Amino acid sequence: MRYIDIPNPKRVDRNPDKISELLSNGSITEKGYVIKNIQLRLYIEKNDKKLGQYSLITSLVETDKGSVEMIYDQGYRGNNALETSSKFLTENLGISSLILRSLIFLDGK
Repeated sequence: MRYIDIPNPKRVDRNPDKISELLSNGSITEKGYVIKNIQLRLYIEKNDKKLGQYSLITSLVETDKGSVEMIYDQGYRGNNALETSSKFLTENLGISSLILRSLIFLDGK
């Protein structure tokens, strides 16, 4: 089962403009879930001449019991928004909080 935890799911009703693989073909076990894949996904929603790209960055966590895509960040974050977010997550133990947040959501379903 795939869940989208975004107030307006139509915002991600297309292929992302860019994907950053944080874990692929993995088998991390946490709280009884097997985490198979973790991605950050970039959706460029608009371009402003002054401010640049408006980015919606979502996280996608896929497990053996379902997957969830939720908002990670959004706003005018520059041309390297996805790379900056990926670097922050991997260098600051953010992946574990991303996993736990997703599993809490899945537990509620």
